[in-house]
Amino acid sequence: MQDALNAELARRRDYSFDYERWMEKLILATQDELAELLRELNYKWWKNEKPLNHAAIAEELVDILHFFVSMCLRSGISADDLYEGYIRKNRENFDRQDGKSEKEGYSIG
Repeated sequence: MQDALNAELARRRDYSFDYERWMEKLILATQDELAELLRELNYKWWKNEKPLNHAAIAEELVDILHFFVSMCLRSGISADDLYEGYIRKNRENFDRQDGKSEKEGYSIG
């Protein structure tokens, strides 16, 4: 679905960028969406707290996902590749905490 949207936007707006420019633009767009997500939270300790708008938080997370999926598509990473990479990294993160990793400085006790 994201690939179809990206293609339609490129067709309608008549633009194309090389891989590096696309990644820069997608990273900047993701950072902007992260900032929008942050503004939905009560991170400013000098202001009175407001009620959280969980629908708005969810919408910002979906926006972030759109740009993340676009980065994966541009990089040739499939859903299966992403899943397998996640499983490997998650296992490594647990191994680091258990002191079973080649990387030092993670073990607890």
